[in-house]
Amino acid sequence: MKKHLIASILVFFLTSIIHASVQTHPITFDDFIRIKRISDPQISPKGDFVAFVVTEMNKEENKSNSDIWIVSIKGGKPWRLTSSPKADFNPRWSPDGTKIAFISTRKGTPQIWMINPRGGEAYQVTSISTGASGIIWSPEGIHLAFASSVFPDCLDDECNKEKNEKKEKSLVKAKMFDELLFRHWNSWQDGMRSHVFIVSADGGKADDVTPGNYDTPPISLGSSHDYDFSPDGKEICFVRNLDPELKLGLGTNNDLFTNSIKGENIKKITSNRANDNSPHYSSDGKYIAYRAMARPGFEADKHSLVLYDRKAKKRANLTENLDSSVNEIIWSNDNKTIYFTYEEKGRISLSRISLKNKKIEKILQGHTINSLQISPDGKTIVFLKQAIHTPSEVYSYDLKTKKLVHLTNINSDLLANLNMNSVEEFWFEGADGDKIHGFLLKPPFFDSSKKHSLIMLIHGGPQGAWMDNFHFRWNAQMFASPGYVVAMVNFHGSTGYGQDFTDSISGDWGGKPFHDIMRGLDFLLSHYDFINKEKLAAAGASYGGYMIDWLEGHTNKFNCFISHAGVYDLRSMYGATEELWFPEWEFKGAPWTSKKMYEKYSPSFFVQDFKTPCLVIHGQLDFRVPVTQGFQFFTSLQRMKVPSKMLYFPDEGHFITKPQNAELWWKTVHEWLEAYLK
Repeated sequence: MKKHLIASILVFFLTSIIHASVQTHPITFDDFIRIKRISDPQISPKGDFVAFVVTEMNKEENKSNSDIWIVSIKGGKPWRLTSSPKADFNPRWSPDGTKIAFISTRKGTPQIWMINPRGGEAYQVTSISTGASGIIWSPEGIHLAFASSVFPDCLDDECNKEKNEKKEKSLVKAKMFDELLFRHWNSWQDGMRSHVFIVSADGGKADDVTPGNYDTPPISLGSSHDYDFSPDGKEICFVRNLDPELKLGLGTNNDLFTNSIKGENIKKITSNRANDNSPHYSSDGKYIAYRAMARPGFEADKHSLVLYDRKAKKRANLTENLDSSVNEIIWSNDNKTIYFTYEEKGRISLSRISLKNKKIEKILQGHTINSLQISPDGKTIVFLKQAIHTPSEVYSYDLKTKKLVHLTNINSDLLANLNMNSVEEFWFEGADGDKIHGFLLKPPFFDSSKKHSLIMLIHGGPQGAWMDNFHFRWNAQMFASPGYVVAMVNFHGSTGYGQDFTDSISGDWGGKPFHDIMRGLDFLLSHYDFINKEKLAAAGASYGGYMIDWLEGHTNKFNCFISHAGVYDLRSMYGATEELWFPEWEFKGAPWTSKKMYEKYSPSFFVQDFKTPCLVIHGQLDFRVPVTQGFQFFTSLQRMKVPSKMLYFPDEGHFITKPQNAELWWKTVHEWLEAYLK
């Protein structure tokens, strides 16, 4: 008896220690900022290793840094290949696998560097004054292609260097422009264009193979893969905007071009008036697969997978009957199949299509994946996978056995201490009787017997969607951490539910999406007893911010709002934003040709009904939704004596990127929510 008693006490004691050691807590900002961000997995030519990038945020120094890591294709402990105090990223294996080219800022401007994947000292390959980005190798390993922003009238790098130095030294900072598009997102164009250069893998002079007053890759509506070498290494296919009738900012017509690597013979190979991008040569050189839209001027049109026969100069739409927009494209090694991803009900699915019978076969669904790579033997696909409670890690998927393998666990130690729930799904009847999909996230240590305040998050785009992913700006776990239930509705206009559903928001910004959100709220309140009907908040950014501004004048059901980078007055927004094709499509013209449309859905026309306390957030460098939209909204709230506060960032754009600014953002948001939901 005594021995059993001692044993029982010992077991209890050990169990208590183990339990204490794995005790978890809700995610805090310090946890959040320490999460390592994994990107850009690249399989080695032999298929035995995967290189990838790990980015770490440093709150104290208010910056981030990236390094290149490598892991075995079989998994195991990864190792750090580079450890510079400056950023190392964009790793690309040489075709023979003996070197990895990458971009580094270790000597100031981003340049191409080279390193042995087994370790050793890296060495610099390029020294172009305007910097380098987006490396790709030629198939035979002789050349590298990269992009750099240059003055189109400069014939050499010395000219670009002199112009930039003169501009930097000048005490006059005035800007002069005589055409659209003169600024974009958070930077001024200043007369520079992005061009593609080719340089020897051994270094030396880089040659511009896309000269002219055009951007390659295009300034907008491109893809992550907008130039590619032909299999023989003699040609490059690239994307640019060359429509003579449309200046940048007014049209979406990107096309595919080819040129010899010596830059001698530019040819246009697509004539589609809408957007074409993402060229991928087949390894036998017969085809170029790419993505194409059908409707000029509509940036959220369906991307179809198109096959271009280089010899016959004919093209075929391979996904004409698929009601989904193609995201990423990769060829199988035997050139008989093309793999591609697409959004599907809040996640990203993987399918393949046979070139022989044009049959589409779904390979993997129910996950959120991106950054596809295929192994040299064609048996394994590598990608990043994430969910709302787990940031991206590298995975492999065996195409034969269907086995999904976790290759990296970079954040496992940190995540083991956090209490974060996976997402739940709900469906309800929205506007026009359509079925609307939403996600519900319960707070840490959820207790169904208690009443919890609800935060309704509203996504941007508006042709976007809430995904089952670990968002590093609008992170649902960070919203839920104080004890709130978080709801995310994919209203009319969201992507991943068919093109007609996506189209339905154009010309109806404050219509069906508003009704979906309100009906979604009613559904949640009637179906989940643990939601406190008296404590409700809504928050959104960009179009989500617009919808907050719209809700301000159309409902009194919420206790408080948060509007980040929200569109407030559609007329003044038109004259100050950059990509004019967007409002002209969404509101069927310009303010002087579609006056009623701009007035009908502008929150600024409903100021007299503003009543709900609102936090307004905006950045000075936001050229997509200019900061005056936030100022106007805040001014109107104040004039209507609505409790309101504005958080203004003079050094941020559409997104909050600096760690200490992000900390202030979350602190202010949580304090605002606590004041009205506690």
